[in-house]
Order: sequence, then structure tokens, then C-alpha cells
Amino acid sequence: MTSSPKVLVIDDEEMARTDLEYVLKKQNYDVVTTGTGSDALNLIRNNEFDVVLTDLRIDEVDGMDILRESKRVRPLTEVIMITGHATVDTAIESMKHGAYHYIPKPYRVGEVRKVVAEAIEKVLLRRENLKLKEDLRGYRESSQLRIITQNAAMLRMLDTARKGALADCSILITGESGTGKELLARFVHESSRRKEGPFMAINCGAFNEELLANELFGHEKDAYTGARSRKIGIIESAIGGTLFLDEITEMSTNMQVKFLRVIQEKQVMRLGGTQAIDVDVRFVSATNRPIQEAISEGRFRLDLYYRLNVVSLTIPKLSERKDDLPLLCNYFIVKHARLMDREPPSLSPDVLRLLKDYRFPGNVRELENIIERGMALSTGNIIEVKHLPEDVWSPGAVTVDESKDNRWPTLEEQEVNYIRRVLDETAGNKTLASSILGIDRVSLWRKIKRYGLEEDLSSSVQS
Repeated sequence: MTSSPKVLVIDDEEMARTDLEYVLKKQNYDVVTTGTGSDALNLIRNNEFDVVLTDLRIDEVDGMDILRESKRVRPLTEVIMITGHATVDTAIESMKHGAYHYIPKPYRVGEVRKVVAEAIEKVLLRRENLKLKEDLRGYRESSQLRIITQNAAMLRMLDTARKGALADCSILITGESGTGKELLARFVHESSRRKEGPFMAINCGAFNEELLANELFGHEKDAYTGARSRKIGIIESAIGGTLFLDEITEMSTNMQVKFLRVIQEKQVMRLGGTQAIDVDVRFVSATNRPIQEAISEGRFRLDLYYRLNVVSLTIPKLSERKDDLPLLCNYFIVKHARLMDREPPSLSPDVLRLLKDYRFPGNVRELENIIERGMALSTGNIIEVKHLPEDVWSPGAVTVDESKDNRWPTLEEQEVNYIRRVLDETAGNKTLASSILGIDRVSLWRKIKRYGLEEDLSSSVQS
């Protein structure tokens, strides 16, 4: 919160105003007070308050007038009515016109503090949600939500995704970890007629069966020990939009039965509830495991698979779309340069060569991590090999080309080839080569002797 919450207190009794001002300022609120309804209306029209506390009976402009005008010009502001003339009718009337709460006099200070704090929290959450929606609208309008690719297989897959998005059917996404399954799910949502609705996501592997049921379906008050209030489940929260279920194969078979019923009936019932709630939700699910294997082993229901797999999208792993490497590297460099407030650096030829050969077990997520690390460690305008994680440049790093013939190179072969490559690129400069390799000159010389690489040095410029 960048500034103190702003509260307007309206009461024609000076002592009552002073008491409320004192109590609220102790809570670090910015408090403005007035004793007349006409002044209050001017203050509300020209200032934005988080909460207005007003006495019901003031002067020619009473509390109900203030409530109505506040809701007209400042719909986000919450109004709390305080009165010494409390009746059921006036309470109902004020709540009907949008009052947040109705406090009869004499009131308890603790009650006022509590009600005001709750009202402020509600206002701040509502304003934050509006800001997020504005940010998301700008995000859409600036086309930032896009998948970076020029790969033919990826472009075909995205074309299928767009068609499936418009058809408003269930979609199943498969692909290794780090390939961008949630990003593709968001792409589907943004390409659909539901894009103005909510996008909700849940990882089915992050909860046990009981917790997952609670997250998906919600619960009624007192549904179980500790359920002190009603909880809206994520399915219900996604009404009108899209629900993304990651790691769907981790859902227990018992939960699969319950979830299948939701898809079939388009209804959900909160835990402990007795009334079914209609839900208009598109389901996009994803898995990084072979789903057919889970079906054959009885861990995943075939009928649920058919319900979820109306349109199937498979994301290629990064090692199968190396033509996207330059685009992705440039995208991540520009992205993190903005975050770090610096000029975008370049990748050295050695880095490009290593990345081209690397098999990326962590896929696109790993590539972004590599680029971010390189930018964090580089002080100049070029990212060098020494700025990359050891997994990429170490002798044990498996490359795409080296595993094509299904023969895995030994660790010694990897080390020999890598040292030879570094010596070649540094023209035999052992000081520079040892720095790149992360070892001292003596250790490098020992390895050169051990692997018989002196002959490789003879044609190079000695350091």
C-alpha cells in the first residue's frame, strides 16, 4: 500500500467526530471530518475516500442522501452508517442502497475498528482487481501474450489451438516440463470467446485427494472441522472463463470420477452442500507424462480422457525446434534487459554454438534461466561461455549431435572434446582457456598432458 487509507467521518456532534477521528488515526488512517451533510457531499465529489462513516441524522442532507450520492459518484467507496436512532427499517433501507455496515449507538470502539478495517480491505482488493484487469487489457492490446516461434510444427500446432479455442471444446495439452503448457493454455483462452472471463489454473499434483477436492469444489460453512466460512472452489470461480488443470494424470481415480461428473452435468456441488451450481467453464488440461500408459495401467479413466481430449495439442521439446533458438534468445535478452534496466547484450559465437548443440532437458524454461543467469553475471555487452551454467558447458553436458547414433559418449571423451574446443577457440591461450574451464593453469596443463593434447597446442599460439 503506497499511502494510508483515506476515511471521511461525518457527524454533527463534535465530540463524536473527535472520538472517531482519534480512534481511526491511531490505526494510521488519513482521516477527514465534517459536521454538515452539504460539506460532506462536496468532499465526496472532489476527493476519493476508501471509507465514509456517516451519522444517519445530520441536517438537511442526511446520511441516506450521502449514501446515495457516494454510491453514484464513488462506487468503490464503502459507506458505514452510524446512528443513535437504530431501527430495523432504517438498517434494511441503508443496506438496500449499498451501505457496507450499520452500527447503532452507543458503539464499541473495537467494533468500529474491525468494521472499518474490513471495509478498507474490501475496497483495496476491489481496486487491485480493477488494476489487474486494466493491466491485462493493456497486455492483450499490446499483443504481449504470444508464443515465440517460427518452427513449422509449432505453427501448425498453434493453428489447431486457435481453431479449438473458437470451438469452445475441452483441450488436452501434452509436452515435457518447461515447454510452456500453461502459456499455451492462456493462448487458447485469449484466442477464445471467453477471453473477457477469468483464467484459473491449478496443479493437480500439488494436493492430496482431500485438499484437491476442497480447491476444486469449495465447501460450505461447517462442512468439516475448521470450515468456519464458505469457500468458493476454483471451478465455480472460473465460470464464464477457462480452467487449466496441470498434471491431470496426478489426480486420483476417485477424484477423476467426481470431476467427470462435473464435466458431464456442467454442475458442481460444494463440499457439505446440498444444491448443485451450474458452471459454464471450458476445461484445458495438461500432462508431461504418457497418458496412454496411465490409462493402460488403470491410473487414468478412459471416459475422462475422451471428455478432456476433444482437441489434442502436443508441444515439441526445444531440442526439436532449434530453429526457434535465435528468436527465443533475443526475446529473453530483451525481456530481462528491461527488467534489469540495461542495454540488451549479445551472445558470443561460442555461446551460440554451445546452445545449438545442447539438448535442453529443461526446454524453454531452462533456456530462459540460462539467458537470465548470463545477463546477471556479464558486466559488458557480450554474454560469454563463462557466464553460462556449468550444466551447459561442462564435459558432462549431453549435446544433441553426440546422442544421435544412440551411443552416449563417456565422460572422458566429453572432457577431451571440450578442452580441445576451448583451446582451439582461445588459440592455445592457456590462461584464457583455464578461466573458461573454471580451473587453474596447472590443472589444465595436467589434463593436456594426460589426454595427449600437446600436439593440438603445437599449431596454436602458445600463452
